[in-house]
Amino acid sequence: MYAKRALIVGATGIVGLNVAEHLHAQGGWEIHGVSRRPPQGTSYIKSHPVDLMDRDAAVEALSHLLPTHIYYCSWTLGKDEDDNIRLNGNMLRTVLDAFKDKGCVEHVAVVTGTKHYLGPFEDYGKVTPITPFQESAPRLEKKNFYYELEDVVMDYSDKHGFGWSVHRSHTIIGYAVGNLMNIGATLATHASICKATGQPFRFPGSPTAYRGLNDITDARILAKQIVWASTEPNARNEAFNAVNGDVFRWEQLWQAIADYFEIEVAEYPGVYNSLEEQMKDSGPAWDDLVEKHNLQRNPLSKLASAWHSDLDLGRPMECVHSMAKCRALGFDAFQDTAQSFIDVFDRLRAERIIP
Repeated sequence: MYAKRALIVGATGIVGLNVAEHLHAQGGWEIHGVSRRPPQGTSYIKSHPVDLMDRDAAVEALSHLLPTHIYYCSWTLGKDEDDNIRLNGNMLRTVLDAFKDKGCVEHVAVVTGTKHYLGPFEDYGKVTPITPFQESAPRLEKKNFYYELEDVVMDYSDKHGFGWSVHRSHTIIGYAVGNLMNIGATLATHASICKATGQPFRFPGSPTAYRGLNDITDARILAKQIVWASTEPNARNEAFNAVNGDVFRWEQLWQAIADYFEIEVAEYPGVYNSLEEQMKDSGPAWDDLVEKHNLQRNPLSKLASAWHSDLDLGRPMECVHSMAKCRALGFDAFQDTAQSFIDVFDRLRAERIIP
């Protein structure tokens, strides 16, 4: 029996999949995954199809497991922030209730994000916090399901004696299909459509996002930090920002993406122009590309989340995060952001998801 047994909640998502791959590469882990559909191409993950919305059935389905480390990489979207708080808080409680009396859990890691500093979906970016964002910043006086997740894991930790960590990622770039917040696949499909149809490849976001400083989170860096914090005693019971470690301007990165797809960059109009609006009628063009290039038969709606990319690219302020806290504790992983996008595009091509 393995001494280290991981339970990854959201194992098919952009974060959970990368956590699983990192654990597998390390060796010495028994890896279990919770998801609504089984992960593909990952035979090393022992899959458990569980609906966390059904508390009693989920607790029963997980009751035979004895995880030492829980990696909570899942979330669901409700109708408003009150609903987000209720749904996501209850999902995390369900997972923890399955093991709270077993004494097997050593650490629980929870993934949140930059909305910790910028506010919830319905009130997003209406504050102008000082950057770089620091973990010690006080919470906003706004409802936020990320705060609920932190409160839940800290409460259970106090009562049941396991350690915890919270990982505040920025926009996540990584390989995944069907993820609600996937800027890599979104921009890859959009660029492919622009190349095929002659539609202008125009940056859709705000002038500040286009010309100002930003950072981003490679899912591989996030996975490394999550696993590091779960096994490093000095990182116990802490919240950490999780970004690549460099900064960029979208004006430069947009050109790098265009170069990859061998298309021209259209002139930026100097004002916000929604990517969701640009892509709203792109479904038929994408279907034509799937047929022409014999791609995996994924509808555009499964690959692209333009609505979320609009949130990321439409911010009226620079967004950069301090990594000083985890650096001081010994986490030194770094990732070049332009290479993050290239790596994702390469993998999407290799898997025949994009042409």
